[in-house]
Amino acid sequence: GHILSGLICHPDKEHVLYPLGCTVVIQDMANGKQTFLHGHTNNVSCVVVSKSGTLVASGQVTFMGFKADIILWDFKKEELLARLSLHKGRIEALAFSPNDLYLVSLGGQDDGSVVVWSIPKREAVCGSPASARSAGNATVLAFSRCRDEMFVTAGNGTIRVWELDLKNRKIRPTECQTGQLKRVITCVKMADDDNYFYVGTSSGDILKLNTNNKLMSDYGPQKEKFSMGVTALLLLKTGDLIVGTGGGIVALCKGSNYKVMKKIQIQGTVTSLTHRGQGHQFFAGTNESQIYRINYTEFKEELIAACHNEAIHDIVFPLGTSDLFATCSKNDIRVWHTPENRELLRIVIPNMTCRAIEFMSDGRSIISAWNDGKIRAFLPETGRLMYVIDHAHSLGVTAIAATSNCRRIISGGGEGQVRVWEIGERTRKLEEVLKEHISAVSCIKIKKNDRECVTASLDGTCIIWDIVRFTRNQMILANTLFQCVCYHPEEYQIITSGTDRRIGYWEVFDGSAIRELEGSASGSINGMDITSDGTYFVTGGDDHLVKMWDYNEGEVTHVGVGHSGNITRLKISPGNKYIVSVSADGAILRWKYPHFH
Repeated sequence: GHILSGLICHPDKEHVLYPLGCTVVIQDMANGKQTFLHGHTNNVSCVVVSKSGTLVASGQVTFMGFKADIILWDFKKEELLARLSLHKGRIEALAFSPNDLYLVSLGGQDDGSVVVWSIPKREAVCGSPASARSAGNATVLAFSRCRDEMFVTAGNGTIRVWELDLKNRKIRPTECQTGQLKRVITCVKMADDDNYFYVGTSSGDILKLNTNNKLMSDYGPQKEKFSMGVTALLLLKTGDLIVGTGGGIVALCKGSNYKVMKKIQIQGTVTSLTHRGQGHQFFAGTNESQIYRINYTEFKEELIAACHNEAIHDIVFPLGTSDLFATCSKNDIRVWHTPENRELLRIVIPNMTCRAIEFMSDGRSIISAWNDGKIRAFLPETGRLMYVIDHAHSLGVTAIAATSNCRRIISGGGEGQVRVWEIGERTRKLEEVLKEHISAVSCIKIKKNDRECVTASLDGTCIIWDIVRFTRNQMILANTLFQCVCYHPEEYQIITSGTDRRIGYWEVFDGSAIRELEGSASGSINGMDITSDGTYFVTGGDDHLVKMWDYNEGEVTHVGVGHSGNITRLKISPGNKYIVSVSADGAILRWKYPHFH
């Protein structure tokens, strides 16, 4: 949701498009079905749909000094038509000409050029520096609505109208005069008849410029400027404007004097506003990963999609059902309905980060580990706080697990202690502190009989504890930061993984290594989960891939490509219906569990 005008309602009125990491998602509004455009090698920075709706273009970011690609897609067939690369570092903005003849692109601040591409020939026609050397960077772009030869760029202290001269392969800019006003332009919208265009500014006002004489005709609101800047604009057929602001206000403004007639408050900075059809309904997207549907006549908002907007640290299914799962992140825990991908519950603890969660096996509470050193338990239906264990760990609680009889919680902390808590009807008592680890505990798993558990830590050890006598049974040492550990369902072996990218199989009885697999070609492995019969397991990590392994053969059977951030955790649902993986860029991906023939 942080990409400006990333949310686009397709001209067919049935689909919305938005970028998610390095993919572009096309979602059918009627049934919520999603398809993905895969092809970018790094995060998508802008996306645009042509006026006819047949073409989609998207640009990406890349590393300093490398070329950033623009990809032209066929919307109907959902396939890649062409890769256009010329800009370096980042594509800032894109725009199609009204008759799909040209695509114009704007490079980021390390590139600073504007390029016109011929769509039929799939090649660059001409390019030019985007702004004068005395002015700031150009960041926004709008094409004329009627002519294929005119477009506008704007940015920090610069507004330019460009004319394309195809015979001489040149583009010629004219600087627009705004008199005394110095402004940073954040968005631009062209009127349908091309006579004028509007720009929104970071100062919270709107400028109206004449396309013919390149002068500012008026601006407003003069007194009550929009707080935190104008971040998105929509033009209505009536000549009125819909304005989205940095403070999360969506306002309807009179076209003549910019007076606010109606306004609503939504959560987060408004980064996108997009019409559905003629504008009797429109959508707003915010940087807190929320999408709202707004009816123009009543001017009431309805939240239609939401997700985390920070890294997700954990995902859990309740015992025995795949229809629900919970995820945790900074500020909140969310419970989701799996078949409909719908958020059922949000438990908010502001400014705190939840590091791990677990459903109690009786389904009566969600227990959670927080970076302020507290263990909090919530009711899963309402999200009401049941109890808090204060000062559970000194450097934040980093891992948590509960026994199957729901009488004990075992928690791990940033300082490396493992603590066993006795949970009564109304009491929470610290039963034992197990001090062996010297760095943060990353994962805790408990045996089915509640008599033994294994803890993995960043100090390079996994310890198998007897939690009846509170002694250490075995210790596994490896030159790695352990991130995850799993018991094989028959509980005579464990598998571990971590930053050395190796998957280790170990004997529970004496802690000896059985075998080691190369788990990934690059980057740490952060999450793993094993099927209930122990035949397959899945792993995910910093290589952004979900891998499915045959436990006995030790070979990869399936690979899932889709994440664009580091995968932090993943789980196989009860009944082997889905695999759900979560990542550091705030995405939750649900995969169909492969059926082996």
